[in-house]
Amino acid sequence: MTNASRRPERHKGPVTLRGDAIPPSTADERLLDSRTRDEWKTKDAWRALRILSEFVEGFEELSDLPPAVSVFGSARSKPDSPEWELAERVGAALARAGYGVITGGGPGVMEAANKGAAQAGGLSVGLGIELPFEQRLNDWVQIGIDFRYFFARKTMFVKYASGFVVLPGGFGTMDELFEALTLVQTKKVTRFPVVLMGSAYWSGLLEWIRGTMLIDGKVGPADLDLIFVTDEPDEAVRHILEADAGLSQAREAKAAAQAAAASAAADRAAEAS
Repeated sequence: MTNASRRPERHKGPVTLRGDAIPPSTADERLLDSRTRDEWKTKDAWRALRILSEFVEGFEELSDLPPAVSVFGSARSKPDSPEWELAERVGAALARAGYGVITGGGPGVMEAANKGAAQAGGLSVGLGIELPFEQRLNDWVQIGIDFRYFFARKTMFVKYASGFVVLPGGFGTMDELFEALTLVQTKKVTRFPVVLMGSAYWSGLLEWIRGTMLIDGKVGPADLDLIFVTDEPDEAVRHILEADAGLSQAREAKAAAQAAAASAAADRAAEAS
């Protein structure tokens, strides 16, 4: 069956629906719809179990992943676009450096990054999401999970990544970018690199952050250091590798300090006795 003749399809977790079986709304929409207040007491408690099951499934399936990097970008990018070609090179470069590649599993930049990783011999992961329009995991995904809820999916992007690489994209890409920056800024996650690929695309946003947010005191100078901008996949990978090495050294130093403190405490206890 060709793409043109394929029936409409939607994924709800492990369930695939086609044609007239597709409901008019998504699980996220029904959860967040304030117009259904009368259902909150009767249905939301059961939804909590479904939400829990998505976390359990994600944790179980992804817990054995090698070091990986989450790659974000537009689902609308075409195979002949500059960002598609860049995403494919990024996926391949990450794979050659020993990283798995995690994407949203869809078309566009996501498919290109998955393709680059798979063709370079790396692990290609796709975390899909139920959407009101048709979208399926691309053919380059080797490990794929379909989620109903955005927040469960977002947790997996962060928890199993050693860094983020963000290519040109729209609202969804911006959402992932600024959530990552917020989590690092507020120390909710161990600091890890956030790389923006495509300096021309991001220049306007970065100028606004420097010229408006920074000048107005809404962010600090150190916050700008959370972002690394490049046009070269090898530079992006090098930045992530260096951040990984620095984090490993910091962990080793912390462990050594804790061991020394424990030894000193043991010595004092022995002397006291």
